Amino acid sequence: MEFETLFKALGESTRIRIIRLLAHKPMYVCELEATLRMSQPRISQHLKILKHAGIVDDAKEGQRSVYSLNQNLLNASLSSFMSFLEEPLENVTDFQTEYDRICCLAEDPGIRTCKSL
Repeated sequence: MEFETLFKALGESTRIRIIRLLAHKPMYVCELEATLRMSQPRISQHLKILKHAGIVDDAKEGQRSVYSLNQNLLNASLSSFMSFLEEPLENVTDFQTEYDRICCLAEDPGIRTCKSL
C-alpha cells in the first residue's frame, strides 16, 4: 500500500471517527448516519475513500452493506510505515538526494549562521 493513500484516508476527522466506530463493531450506513448525525451521501463518500485505501471492508447483506474495519491491513500498513521510518536514511533509495544534502549541511555557511543564532 502507498503511504500517501493511507494517510490521505486518515487525514480527515470524520473518517477517523468512522474508523473508531468500526473498530467498536461492524455497522450499516444507517447506523453510522444515526450515530454521527450526518447524511447518507456524506457517510458514503467517506466510506468510499476508506474502502479505496483498503482500511474498510464491506459485506452485502441483502440490499445493504455492513462495513467493518480491515484491522489486518491497518496493522500491516502502520507496521510497514514504522519500518520505513526506522530504516537508515542512507538505505532508502527514494531519499538518496536528501541524504546527500544532509551530509553536506555542516559545510554550508548559511546553516552554520542559522544554527548559531
